[in-house]
Amino acid sequence: MSEDVFVHPQGLCESDEVGPGTRIWAFAHVMNGAVVGENCNICGGVFIESGARVGNNVTIKNSVLLWDKVTIEDDVFLGPNVVFTNDLDPRAAFKKSPEEFLPTLVRAGASIGANATIVCGIELGEFSFVGAGSVVTKNVPAYALFVGNPAKYAGWMCQCGARLPQSLECTKCGRKYEQLTGSNGLKPN
Repeated sequence: MSEDVFVHPQGLCESDEVGPGTRIWAFAHVMNGAVVGENCNICGGVFIESGARVGNNVTIKNSVLLWDKVTIEDDVFLGPNVVFTNDLDPRAAFKKSPEEFLPTLVRAGASIGANATIVCGIELGEFSFVGAGSVVTKNVPAYALFVGNPAKYAGWMCQCGARLPQSLECTKCGRKYEQLTGSNGLKPN
């Protein structure tokens, strides 16, 4: 672990793979074998299990749970109490090995609102946005806004965080987008 990592006296960081500039706050626990990138903010009560991977410049707000086989790419925001899963059919009496868990991937720039639940085995596209309290059970395309339980498509979001009008030209920052064929989302124009 880099000397430039801050671990609060009541935080627990067992991993040697934490990048410089990362801050781990009180009551957060980063297990041995977890990978956390540079300049991350790991807030109070966060739990990052051994097989989880976190990119650079990621904000993980209080009480987020990241389990084995969850991968978070760069510049992602995880709101308070976001929960990821890694087992579609858990049973206490029938333990599974980590090889049986399903991976989840959150692409660069995505944001997930407070109290959202992300069911395992899916991918959240780059710069996608999941609304607070949503339960995501399927893939979310790039730049898509998904809300509800189960979460459904509700529009498009700009990289800057503004909701896009039908023209796909952001009224806040001026970025323009074009829709990809199928359900693959948007791309900058």
